[in-house]
Amino acid sequence: MNLLVGLGNPGSVYSENRHNLGFMVVDEIHRRYDFAPYRLKFDGELSEGELGAAKVLLLKPTTFMNESGKCVGAAARFYKIAPDKLIVLHDEIDLAPGKVRVKIGGGMAGHNGLKSIGQHFGQEFWRVRIGIGHPGEKDLVTGHVLRDFAPTDRNWVSKIIDVIADAIPLLILGRDTEFMAKVGLASGLLQKVDTKEKDWASNRQKESPK
Repeated sequence: MNLLVGLGNPGSVYSENRHNLGFMVVDEIHRRYDFAPYRLKFDGELSEGELGAAKVLLLKPTTFMNESGKCVGAAARFYKIAPDKLIVLHDEIDLAPGKVRVKIGGGMAGHNGLKSIGQHFGQEFWRVRIGIGHPGEKDLVTGHVLRDFAPTDRNWVSKIIDVIADAIPLLILGRDTEFMAKVGLASGLLQKVDTKEKDWASNRQKESPK
C-alpha cells in the first residue's frame, strides 16, 4: 500500500493559495485516475485507487498546514505504511516557480507541514518539492505562500500539475529516476520562460499585496 499526500490548508478561502499546490496536484491525480470519492477519515479527505497496478491511498489533511502530521501519522499507522511508501507533494519556496525536485529523507526546509509530519511519522519519506519561488525577504514568506497565484502564474501552474499527475505512477512504482527525468524535462522547459532563476525573487518583491 502506498500513501500519497498533498499538503495545503482546508477551506475555499485558501484553495487557490500557493501553499495549496500539493492539494491541487492530488486533486488532479484523483480526477485523472478515477479514484473512489473522497471520504472523511483521520482528520483528512481519503480516497482509494490504483496507479500502475499498485494500490494507492490519496490523502488531503483537513487540519491546517502545521497540524498535517496528525492526519498523516494516523493514516500511516492504521494502514502500516512503510516510510518509503509515503510520498508527500508540497510547495517549495526554495525552488523557482515550476521547478520540481524529488528526495527521500533530509531536512524540512522550514516547511511547517513537513515539520509536523516529521514529528508524527519521522523524516524518511519521499517529498515531491514543487517550486513557487521565494519573495526575497524572510518576513514576506507567510504572505507569499498564503496569497493566491498571480494570473501570470496560471499557465505554468496548470502545466506542472498536469506533468506531475501524468508521471506519478513512475514514482509509485519506485522508478524515481524516470519520474524525475520526465518531470525535470518539463519543468526545465518552463524555466526557459525566464533564463535567470535569481530574478524570480526580485520579481516577487515587486508584486503588489492584496
